[in-house]
Amino acid sequence: MNILVTGGAGFIGSHLIDALINEGHHVVCADDLSLGKEENILHHKDNPGFQFIKTDICDTSSLDQIFKKYFFEHVFHLAANSDIPEGTADVMVDFNKTFMTTFSLLKCMTSNNVNNILFASSSAVYGDLPGKLGEETGPLEPISFYGAAKLSSEAYIAAFSHTLDNAKAWIFRFPNVVGERMTHGVIFDFLKKLKKTPSKLTILGDGQQEKPYLYVKDVVDAMMFTWKNAQEQINYFNLGVDNRTKVKTIADIVVNELGLKDVEYVFTGSSRGWPGDVPRFEYNLSKINRLGWTAKRSSDEAIRLAVRAELENRKKAK
Repeated sequence: MNILVTGGAGFIGSHLIDALINEGHHVVCADDLSLGKEENILHHKDNPGFQFIKTDICDTSSLDQIFKKYFFEHVFHLAANSDIPEGTADVMVDFNKTFMTTFSLLKCMTSNNVNNILFASSSAVYGDLPGKLGEETGPLEPISFYGAAKLSSEAYIAAFSHTLDNAKAWIFRFPNVVGERMTHGVIFDFLKKLKKTPSKLTILGDGQQEKPYLYVKDVVDAMMFTWKNAQEQINYFNLGVDNRTKVKTIADIVVNELGLKDVEYVFTGSSRGWPGDVPRFEYNLSKINRLGWTAKRSSDEAIRLAVRAELENRKKAK
């Protein structure tokens, strides 16, 4: 099967490409490398079933030529801004990198009769709502521009699916994803701070923020499983794990893996880590569990695996 992966040189996208190629698909990775890294996909460079094209997804002229050359059957759309604080600082970031990439992609899919899209959405579309969040939870009121751009993308994908004959969409609402090749987030923040001052760690918020963290290989496994087993016209799924990890616990894991002792934690005090941050959320995963998928690693296990992977990566880089 010919498959386009946008944002395929990124953290999650590169792991997805690994899985698709392992199943024998022909994969084209389109990425502008503003967030992704070519080294994430370098191990596929000699594979005739893989092509990397550096391009801006918003450049519809160039993107259209890629569609015309490769005759895609499915598109996995992961190209987006992945840094919520950056999008808060500059409101154009999520508009351009998250929403407009989706709009441009749908435009090219329409003109080239490609009807199947799999979209990496986010828990951020729900906003700061109480209780367990299910796919039917609403009203959806994002509190970040990142969440707003993801929700807008979902809406355009839904309209696209209802406009084209035989169109199908799979919309995956990710939680926090961690693991090998990640480029930012709380683990990076803690490691950076502890390298500078090993005896003290400043933690944004009160440390009680609590969210599910999903290991990157589990999120890819969930996407692949759902793609093969859910066949509605539009398939919405929360992807996650049935437990959560507090920010203070993440700090404890990082400190433990570094082998540090007597580290002083300094909390900034707010219940919210930064503007646009949802301090606590929990998914209702009954829909994907009924389909037959559950995560292999717990939230705490995902954090520990991610910390170890990053420390090993830094050791190799020395």
